[in-house]
Amino acid sequence: MAIEDDRATEADWLEGLPLPREQTELIGHAVAAAELHEGYAGGRLHHAILLTGPKGIGKATLAFRFARFVLSHADPTKAPPPAAGLLPASDRVAAMVATGAHPNLLHLRRPWDDKAKKVKTQLTVDEIRKTVTFFGNAAGVDGYRIAIVDAADDMNVSAANALLKMLEEPPKRSLFLVLSHAPGRLLPTIRSRCRRLSLDPLGPDDLDAALTSLGLTVAEGDKPALAALSEGSVRRAIECIENDGLEVYRQFRALADGFPRLDRPRLYRFADAVAGRKGADSFDLCADLARGWLSEHMRLTLRGGVDRVNGYAVAWETVNRIVAETDGINLDRRQAVISLMQSLAGCVAK
Repeated sequence: MAIEDDRATEADWLEGLPLPREQTELIGHAVAAAELHEGYAGGRLHHAILLTGPKGIGKATLAFRFARFVLSHADPTKAPPPAAGLLPASDRVAAMVATGAHPNLLHLRRPWDDKAKKVKTQLTVDEIRKTVTFFGNAAGVDGYRIAIVDAADDMNVSAANALLKMLEEPPKRSLFLVLSHAPGRLLPTIRSRCRRLSLDPLGPDDLDAALTSLGLTVAEGDKPALAALSEGSVRRAIECIENDGLEVYRQFRALADGFPRLDRPRLYRFADAVAGRKGADSFDLCADLARGWLSEHMRLTLRGGVDRVNGYAVAWETVNRIVAETDGINLDRRQAVISLMQSLAGCVAK
């Protein structure tokens, strides 16, 4: 299998862009990186670090960057200070990590399903059980052995229990870097055995710098809308750029600004656009925009009393039902978009 094909079997892969294990530049998160460095250099590194924050803000990039640093400097007392470069690593280690060839690093993620020709929807117990052999064997080189769980939110129940067992009795000189977009959904026992390090969404300047570093340019006039739409997530910003997300956003706002009235011709054009060639991605974005619009208006309406929120709460349930039915039984996306927007307009009219 070709290298490009191997990369395409990973859940984080976006065509033409580096995977987190290949990414050498980290934008933002300097405080978190410094905290990891201090813990390692000072001999206070916890055996399991839970890196949390929204999807696409750089958790995996930071995890691999820290892994390269630890693997490059087996003796913590001789690790260079961050002033020499944020978590500096040797070129040899960086190359091995980028190709997935370092013997002391295990990357656990949703596996590729050869039969279905797509990435599985869950991080399975068989993946987590790879840690038994990985930590049971003699280390390939001196120093820590590191397992990156990417992301823990994807684990099924059996996988979560298998990881918990490893965290309860960690092997000597082992390090678990556990990534989570929604840590509240993890087993409390997993959370309690990790040291949590929360990462914030990227600010507009860092987001712009991250996109520039990837060779992506955004028109100056579109930057505020993209920053709001992506909510500090580089991945979401990239998906918006590649899937005409800004145009979906503009059309959504044009319709929403007219609520409770619905411009029917404009609504139908919007539904056609969302359900078009990239309909799956655009529909997910449309659903997120609807939920974001409802959340914003519920917060504003709460100032006028709880009773006024009921209409928005009903619309929230309706939106989630429409999305679930559309995804679950493959309903017509065009009609789903129309129904979704009608539910939003309807709650304003009440």
